[in-house]
Amino acid sequence: MDSFDLILIAFAVFFLAGVVKGVVGMGMPTISLGLMTVFVGVDKAIVLILWPTFLTNLWQAFSGGHLKILLNRLWPFLGAAALTLALGTFILTRAPGGAADLILGVLMIAYAVPMLFGLRLHISPAWQMPAGVFLGAVNGVFSGLTGSYTVPGVMYLQALGFNRDQLIQAMGLLFLSATIVLALALGGFGILDTADALQSLVLCVPALCGVYVGQHLRGRLSDEGFRRVFLGAILCLGIYLVPLGAVRLLG
Repeated sequence: MDSFDLILIAFAVFFLAGVVKGVVGMGMPTISLGLMTVFVGVDKAIVLILWPTFLTNLWQAFSGGHLKILLNRLWPFLGAAALTLALGTFILTRAPGGAADLILGVLMIAYAVPMLFGLRLHISPAWQMPAGVFLGAVNGVFSGLTGSYTVPGVMYLQALGFNRDQLIQAMGLLFLSATIVLALALGGFGILDTADALQSLVLCVPALCGVYVGQHLRGRLSDEGFRRVFLGAILCLGIYLVPLGAVRLLG
């Protein structure tokens, strides 16, 4: 980031992404990556989101009081998501830009719309482990491709019937493990640059401020209000990603 204007834009983007994450527990990589790609390109944007994403997810994963229960229940899902992320990053270095964003956006919209109209997904206990391994593996590939850790992992977590606080902390665990593996994969594929990594560290300031504001806003929501805001955020992210991916793919 070589100009003062670009620094201001980056601070505004990461503050906004932090507010969204503070309210619904997700959205920082998708928002910050999508917006920063416009100004600095996708490879640098992926590096810039690493430190803010890591620290905000560390905060989210270890607050809530449900860590032991969630780890005992989710370790197959989390392990599969981590193991396949490097594959997605490898594909990223060779795939046409925008294709993964387009697919991700369509999946988000297809999930959020029926859920907003009252559909409730549920996975029976007998299927939770195999479904978790499969969906975790798919989530890992998408994470490496797009820098977004949402699909289909968040859908799986919501289908497990967690309450609001458990869901937020479970997403934090997923996002934290994915961020760590993504950083290692970017370094292995030569995408991680030291100067960009230092700039990413500076961007933690607006991101954490945004999360703090968002958490206070979340505390004012009822459980049903949170559910609708949560699904609305997924829908908006999907609507945002579809044209973004299409432009990158065609242009």
